[in-house]
Amino acid sequence: MLTQKTKDTVKATAPVLAEHGYDIIKHFYRSMLSAHPELKNTFNMRHQERGEQQQALARAVYAYAANIEDPQSLEAVLKNIAHKHVSLDVRADQYPIVGEHLLAAIKAVLGNAATDDIISAWAQAYGNLADILMGVESQLREETDDKPGGWVGWRDFVVRAKQPESDVITSFVLEPADGKPVMDFEPGQYISVALQVPRLGLQQIRQYSLSEAPNGRSYRISVKREGGMDPDSAGYVSTLLHEQVQVGDTIKVSAPHGTFYVDVNASTPVVLISGGVGLTPMISMLNRILQSPGRDVVFVHGARNSAVHAMKDHLRETARQHPHFKTLIFYNEPLPEDQQGRDYDYSGLVDLKLIEGKALLPEADYYICGPIPFMRMQHDALLAKGIKEPRVHYEVFGPDLFAE
Repeated sequence: MLTQKTKDTVKATAPVLAEHGYDIIKHFYRSMLSAHPELKNTFNMRHQERGEQQQALARAVYAYAANIEDPQSLEAVLKNIAHKHVSLDVRADQYPIVGEHLLAAIKAVLGNAATDDIISAWAQAYGNLADILMGVESQLREETDDKPGGWVGWRDFVVRAKQPESDVITSFVLEPADGKPVMDFEPGQYISVALQVPRLGLQQIRQYSLSEAPNGRSYRISVKREGGMDPDSAGYVSTLLHEQVQVGDTIKVSAPHGTFYVDVNASTPVVLISGGVGLTPMISMLNRILQSPGRDVVFVHGARNSAVHAMKDHLRETARQHPHFKTLIFYNEPLPEDQQGRDYDYSGLVDLKLIEGKALLPEADYYICGPIPFMRMQHDALLAKGIKEPRVHYEVFGPDLFAE
């Protein structure tokens, strides 16, 4: 339990840490990864190089400090972080390492301004935060391990099928190498995939949404190719999957996790809003929802054109078979051969003002996935139309957990 004096010290010094936050976190990562290079196998090194992880952690530290009187206000965010940590196989013995180097970085950057009282207060605050996260993560591990087909850590999976879905997206069907069942998951959740990256000399982990409804036998992910084979590119791991991982290969997979998923027991309408590869968790949600007939579903999707619009035939056929399901497709750069009215419905970016009569349904829940600017735009558009915040759900991958 933190004393009021500790809370007051943390709150008073939070603006100073926010001002120097990026420098502190940059120093922290450099020091920690130099002393513990094995942690490079857990961290996304591309996010490190671009400074994204540093910015995200700096925001996280400040958000925790700003809410230290009422940590329950961060419950949803901390739960999301805990799910990502368990999926990445972050362990309790790594928390002291992080704490040691974080406090050292604060002292190094702030110098004499970081008095013993300030460092002590932040050490207690970090310890409190670590205890909260470790407690949630321990419970998640127990729950996962207890589920039929569940496991903790990494499990070998074999690639049983590899199917191109568009010019840039390929699906991979993964089955456990031991031939045993896999645990069910909530439609919208993700798994982590760990690959050895020879040119980096490291294991790198990426998280991919599951793109098919649960079946107890296999998982499917649908991966967008993001870059070239240069290890400095944004999508080295995705390109490795596309070009080098083949049917019959074995890869390491973590159990499904994530806080972004549809309530399959509800009967109210669902509106799925996606941009680009953000449609992958929506396909899982859609396929699962339609197993229980009668629930209205609207699928709003934005793509550049038909060449990069994954699973468009599946969506078209599903809409033909299910009278309660409708699609509203936007192409912002349609090809000459794309037929408006067949391949897509609207030209331009997804604009809810154009379709509010079709997409804004009474008592509906709205699920958004795509690039961060896309999600912010759709989120704000929904709120502007009077949709209440609790009915708007969204997924953020990568380090942007505390995005403004």
